[in-house]
Amino acid sequence: TSPTGYLMILLRKPLVEKLRRERINTCIEQLKSLLGPEFLKQQPDSKLEKADILEMTVCFLTQLQQQRNLLTHCNKLQTASDEKLKEADFSPLSSTVQNMITKNKCPINSALWRPW
Repeated sequence: TSPTGYLMILLRKPLVEKLRRERINTCIEQLKSLLGPEFLKQQPDSKLEKADILEMTVCFLTQLQQQRNLLTHCNKLQTASDEKLKEADFSPLSSTVQNMITKNKCPINSALWRPW
């Protein structure tokens, strides 16, 4: 590497680092605004540090993931329950009712008794 190339690298490094820090700070500010007031109320009198915002974000995402997992589990249970209901064999009940109708033991085919 020539001395001029080395000098360019030395001059470029602080600029790259500055841009990296700006990206981090911008993202932290975006996270802070996304967290909402309920999370930010946890420390109302103190200035939130970047680490605080990151910890609150992790907490929020963890809660969100737990809720999603719970909903997924409930949906799976509901689907399994629905499938079992569809697969249930109601034929014994149906055959019993059918036998009652064919043997005239069911009031549908018998004459109605009316007291008047």
